Amino acid sequence: MRLNSIGLNAEKSQALSNDLNVLLANFQRYYQNLRGIHWNIKGKRFFDLHVKFEELYNDANLKVDEIAERVLTLGGVPQHTFEDYIEQSKVPVGKNITHDEEAIRLIVDSLKELLIIERKILDASDEAADEGTNAMMSDFITEQEKTVWMMKAWLAEEI
Repeated sequence: MRLNSIGLNAEKSQALSNDLNVLLANFQRYYQNLRGIHWNIKGKRFFDLHVKFEELYNDANLKVDEIAERVLTLGGVPQHTFEDYIEQSKVPVGKNITHDEEAIRLIVDSLKELLIIERKILDASDEAADEGTNAMMSDFITEQEKTVWMMKAWLAEEI
């Protein structure tokens, strides 16, 4: 077994790097969706939602950077073109969304896709003894599950 410069199995690290690039692509689409709904939201809840969406897109932007840096730490190359992102994204595209409930549902649906990818990476990073990636995924999952709960509560829907 060949180890990389941080003491992890090089082959497993490459696989994790590939998985993280998929997550990166999906986070970029999520980020763009958040920017769009932040800009385009209308209605009586504008002031509250405009601020909330900005909070979420700022957080997503930070996570994009963390994911890319983790890819680099594992010895990979973070994808950075829209072509790559489009090809690998499962997060739904939100276009011209102005209505509050539609915007919140887009966030919930997007986070569901991100959580599926993150749980896959969590399992793979555990198997690879990659505590750095594992901790990052665990933190992302915990935070996003709470956001889903809050968004579902706003929609007056059950989890």
